[in-house]
Amino acid sequence: MTDLRTPYVIGVGMTRFTRIETEPWTYSQMAGEAIRAALGDAGVDYGSIERAAVGYVFQPSAAGQRVLYDVGLTGIPVVNVNNNCATGSTALNLAQEWVATGLAEVVLAVGFEQMTRAAMAGEATVSGSTAVPAVTTIDHHLQVMLEDHQFAAAPVTTQFFGNAALEHQQRYGTTAEQLAAVAVKNHEHSTRNPNAQFTDAYTLEQVLADKPVHGPLTRSQCSPMSDGAAAAVIASPAFVAAHGLGDRAVPILAQALTTDTADAFTSRSMIDVVGSPMTVDAGRRALAAAGLSVDEIDVLEVHDCFSINELITCEALGLCGPGEAGPMVADGATTYGGAWVVNPSGGLISKGHPLGATGLAQCAELTWQLRGDAGQRQVAGASRALAHNLGLGGACVVTVYGAPGTR
Repeated sequence: MTDLRTPYVIGVGMTRFTRIETEPWTYSQMAGEAIRAALGDAGVDYGSIERAAVGYVFQPSAAGQRVLYDVGLTGIPVVNVNNNCATGSTALNLAQEWVATGLAEVVLAVGFEQMTRAAMAGEATVSGSTAVPAVTTIDHHLQVMLEDHQFAAAPVTTQFFGNAALEHQQRYGTTAEQLAAVAVKNHEHSTRNPNAQFTDAYTLEQVLADKPVHGPLTRSQCSPMSDGAAAAVIASPAFVAAHGLGDRAVPILAQALTTDTADAFTSRSMIDVVGSPMTVDAGRRALAAAGLSVDEIDVLEVHDCFSINELITCEALGLCGPGEAGPMVADGATTYGGAWVVNPSGGLISKGHPLGATGLAQCAELTWQLRGDAGQRQVAGASRALAHNLGLGGACVVTVYGAPGTR
């Protein structure tokens, strides 16, 4: 579609990801902080914003308006977005499409979350003695797991990914040490990120000896409950040129949003149930549209909600072949000095995972990386970047970015 305009990220902002118990703020306050930071970074005021896409999972209906009304009452269209863990990138997808198709010149994408145990328990624990609700957003996923796996008294998502880890081990010989190496890497990366929820490094022995969760996964291989917000201002090429933003504007070279097909469930594979086919599809589409191969990508932020999902994602995106991600990560290919740097922010495991904010936090991190503004975690010479944001239920968004000045 050659009539589409290239959308640019001209401003980003995010809060530190944390927990309400240690930072008692409201979702409106945290989102407002991220929005104002993004506007300040872009050098525009809220009156310039023509439309807004606002993503969250657990807050009330029309929470987007509640958040934005504290920033300004300008009468713009506000669309509230919920796509489970892919919510933030889905809001970004909507925003960049408004710009790409000429519906607006400058728009806002916001994602935030204030997570509670009660909200997380909505589809929470499945065990031999616990009834499954008649209808859930993950019925198809549950059907495969209920029929093919023994259940424990553990959160459903933990069981999905723990069983996928067991399958990966059985199919490819992936070791517990290789799974733990993902967490070691990402926790080490987070020591350089002041916005991360956790900033402590872990040894391989500490990760392996941590509290068991499900299958081979331990606590430090799992993303935590998190609160926080992130935002991005997206603008057209004409707006970028008119405001002299070319040296800071990061082009969105391509983006693809996919959902599950029948193959995710008929294969009877937990690796497929947790989203590998969606990632394959979205990755291929986005890279093809950008005219790039994954070997031309320098830095990636991927959806490591559990350590196993970083391995699955690396394989699905083509960084390596099936079953090769464990040795690849353990050998250092996905950290500084390797072929790519994956999750320089610390990823979901260590940076945190407030569901609605995650995709836009990835956008913020990669924008800083491509501008050369990432400080101690800067990837040297980064000129192409890829974000991968996944939600069970399901959705997957892959976004390819270029450095300022590239098309």
